[in-house]
Amino acid sequence: MRRRRAVLRRRLLALAAAAGVGVLVVVAMPEVKHAAKEITLPLRHEDVIRQQAAEKDLDPALVAAVIYTESHFIDQTSHAGARGLMQITPATAHAIAQRTGGMAFTEADLATPQVNVSYGTWYLRHLLDLYGGDEVAALAAYNAGIGNVDAWGGSSLTLDDIQFSEARGYVQEVLQKRDDYARKYASELGL
Repeated sequence: MRRRRAVLRRRLLALAAAAGVGVLVVVAMPEVKHAAKEITLPLRHEDVIRQQAAEKDLDPALVAAVIYTESHFIDQTSHAGARGLMQITPATAHAIAQRTGGMAFTEADLATPQVNVSYGTWYLRHLLDLYGGDEVAALAAYNAGIGNVDAWGGSSLTLDDIQFSEARGYVQEVLQKRDDYARKYASELGL
């Protein structure tokens, strides 16, 4: 029994040592660090994000966080019909096109990152303006709609006032990811 424990202890120590060397190799390799960052917190189209954030006077880390939370930077269509990186519904996109003079807009344009991020950032800026800069209210409206946010308290909305747990979780995730993007991608986002 004693011998078995000694053998097991040596094997565990050898495994721990091998794991430690593996961690050192991974930490020492910048390419691996970058790849790990891309897997856990992806960033694509940073040029479009920087441009649209500057044009709409938005925090580029907030825009990246909305994209991450909405689509994880994957062009897709939701079960509700929202499309693209920032998950804009065709109805919202058509309303934005009318308000901004986008007469040549078609729904297929929402698959184009430049157009999708342009419309998504326009809508985010509109919501921030509507709610006096209150990020919680604007993000809740981006997720759950203006009518719900108005019913929950409008521009004085707090996280606790958001009655849909999914919308509350959405706002919390966007705010956390904004901080993560600002910390991990400051240079890429022009911060």
